[in-house]
Amino acid sequence: MAADLPEQARVVIVGGGIMGCGLVYHLAHEGWTDTVLLEKAELTSGSTWHAAGQITQSTSSFGIGKCVGYNIDLYSGALERETGQSVTWHGCGSFRLAYTEDEMDWLRHTLSVTRALGFNAELVGPDPIAELHPFYNLDGVLGALHTPDDGHADPTGIAQALATGARQLGAKIVRRCRATDIRQEPGGDWVVETELGAIRCEHVVNAGGTYARQIGEWNGLILPMTSMTHHYFVTDTVPEFQNLDTELPVVRDDRLVSGYIRMEQKSGLIGIYEKENPNTVWEDHCPWEAENELFEADYERVMPWLENALDRMPVLAELGIKRVVHGAISHPPDGNPMIGPAPGVKNYWCCCGTQIGIGWGPGLTRELARWMVHGASDISMREFDPRRFGPYATKDWQMVKAKEDYCLRHEIPFPHFNRLAGRPIKPSPLYDRLKEKGAVYEEVFGHERPRWFATGDVEQRDYYSFRRTPVHDVVGAEVKAVRERAGIMDTSAFTKVEVSGPEAEAFLEPLVANRLPRKVGGIALTHMLNRRGRIELEATVVRLAEDRFYLVCAAFFEQRLMDHLNGHKAGRDVSIACLSEGWAALTLNGPLSRDILSACTGAALDNANFRWMSAQEIDIAGHPVWAMRLSYAGELGWELHMPRASALAVYDALWAAGEPHGLADYGSFAMNAMRMEKAFKGAGELTNEVTLPEADVMRFVKLDKDFLGKEATVASAEADLPWVCAYLMVEPDGEVDGHGGEAVLKDGRVVGTTSSIAFGHTVGQILAFAYLKPEFAEPGTALQVVIHGVPRAAQVLGQPAYDAASHLPRTDAVRTAAE
Repeated sequence: MAADLPEQARVVIVGGGIMGCGLVYHLAHEGWTDTVLLEKAELTSGSTWHAAGQITQSTSSFGIGKCVGYNIDLYSGALERETGQSVTWHGCGSFRLAYTEDEMDWLRHTLSVTRALGFNAELVGPDPIAELHPFYNLDGVLGALHTPDDGHADPTGIAQALATGARQLGAKIVRRCRATDIRQEPGGDWVVETELGAIRCEHVVNAGGTYARQIGEWNGLILPMTSMTHHYFVTDTVPEFQNLDTELPVVRDDRLVSGYIRMEQKSGLIGIYEKENPNTVWEDHCPWEAENELFEADYERVMPWLENALDRMPVLAELGIKRVVHGAISHPPDGNPMIGPAPGVKNYWCCCGTQIGIGWGPGLTRELARWMVHGASDISMREFDPRRFGPYATKDWQMVKAKEDYCLRHEIPFPHFNRLAGRPIKPSPLYDRLKEKGAVYEEVFGHERPRWFATGDVEQRDYYSFRRTPVHDVVGAEVKAVRERAGIMDTSAFTKVEVSGPEAEAFLEPLVANRLPRKVGGIALTHMLNRRGRIELEATVVRLAEDRFYLVCAAFFEQRLMDHLNGHKAGRDVSIACLSEGWAALTLNGPLSRDILSACTGAALDNANFRWMSAQEIDIAGHPVWAMRLSYAGELGWELHMPRASALAVYDALWAAGEPHGLADYGSFAMNAMRMEKAFKGAGELTNEVTLPEADVMRFVKLDKDFLGKEATVASAEADLPWVCAYLMVEPDGEVDGHGGEAVLKDGRVVGTTSSIAFGHTVGQILAFAYLKPEFAEPGTALQVVIHGVPRAAQVLGQPAYDAASHLPRTDAVRTAAE
């Protein structure tokens, strides 16, 4: 055993870039100082050292925005004051330019999000840009988002300062010590083998950067990410910069440069994310001997954008290039980092896949440290959770998606942007049939799910805008069909898990906040919590037999649900089986749904024989189906679950019976609009940030039983809540309906932010959920929601906008198409 490598630690972090250094620093600040960071070379010698080091508050992601705000505070003084280590902060501000109205709309939405975050940002025209940056060619520029608190810093200085802060608190950093293997002992401890010996730990963290995927493979983990190369160029000294008193703002020119231009001391720096022919390296294996690795410049690949950059900054056009940085950066399939538990194992954490390490890293590692130490982070980690991918994420698919992501790096992030590369990967049994009928699909955990169905003159393609598109009226027609007649949706993407065995009830009861259904066929809506009382996921639980339960939740939570169940299984005589791949599901909703279903089954469907919130096994067209009488649309309806092999025949039978009644196909856009009309909370509201009292879902909680997170739930209910989920009606303007993350105001002051927002076609109003300070969440309170930079009148509602008493799902009346 090497003298500087301890035999044991609470946490071992593998990788000494910005992510590893950020995590060892924040774990120490959370009280976990018995942490060892291992780096095979010198700190930052992977991707961190060659980063351009920029950070911007120009983001439409509320979670990333929380991290960015923290990081700027850290870089601009807090970290240096704490550690004495310089990070060389340049607080020069930045502009994100817009040349088209679509880009202006993007900036307007971003301005709403930045206002909710409390950032200093404004939308400006060309004149203020020219005043602060007189050297940029503004031909064609309509405006820009100005974020004056932005800047850039020395990546190595930041990482070294974080490492210094960690050491000062007692953490240990061992350089020139490559990890060679990671294994888990039968008792649960991890052993990290290194060139200097072995170290045992309770928690292991993969912060391996471009090595993270292959490190994960040591334990059979699929951690999808691909190394993509990115160029930036440093010019010779710019004469016009010599006498400047202040540094020019960074300019992000997404359209023409597909990148950024800024000062680098008295030179120019041009960074480019080319939109064609992106370059992958180390597709299968990153060489262990790589250190401070750069690649030869590929001018041919980036030349169109480099030429545009020189046209935009004419003062750089005649200068030479004195330095080219062409280095590798990890890109996950969707561009978001991988921060959180690895799938299927305990106490193995991911801290990798971060393509914007300086901009996002420390904030994300602070949240990961809180997750590890306290059981939950303080921002929603849904978009970063490594378990958002499944076994379908093969290496070939990863490369296809990483290339797609790279090319989109400087494209407009339109609402509902549909990433089409590498699809379909998990089509449902109805995929081809529904595609022929006009389905436009989206991908959820690899599954293909219909968004909407093209009809009439509306083409079967994606329409992108921050404003209403032709799809708006199509979705309205789908909602109308469900509300007035009946609609059918392919919901096969649902996560479907069966828990069975002699101890199934005793196993599940302490894991859910509601009471399990007592009778066979009973249904309960419930939540699973962590020890902090924060929401892990929402699930529908059906009792199929005395010793058999069926759990259904959103597709995204499949691996999270499996991990949660398996993590508490020890010693229980239960079987946990994921049925998501082998089973399909259909949803039939609407006042005529009983008529349609009755024509396909001999089962009695009236209230006396098939009560609301109950399930039965019935036959449809000769196929056994589990029918569950519930409705996310808020209408009379059933969810129908069946083996995949039966799905097409069941759909065809229902369609044949329903066509005379005006049965319509509908997709997730209509489903979302209807759940908003019914005030049903979704994944945007039920996150790891919040407790059940904060989410205002205590009606699904039974405090007379014990469950994981109960103590924290009770404490939250008895405390002054920091925020609470409120239901709002917002004044529409007929053009822009909002996209989530918007600031909510009271008398001009920010009092919260929207978590979900959509137009309710039945009620003709925009509806939103928002987390507000409790004093502003009382029904009847007048507020404003900032949509595209413009405050709109809003009011807190005390009941659903549609069918407030929920009579329709419970109805026993027989309706006909004529009615």
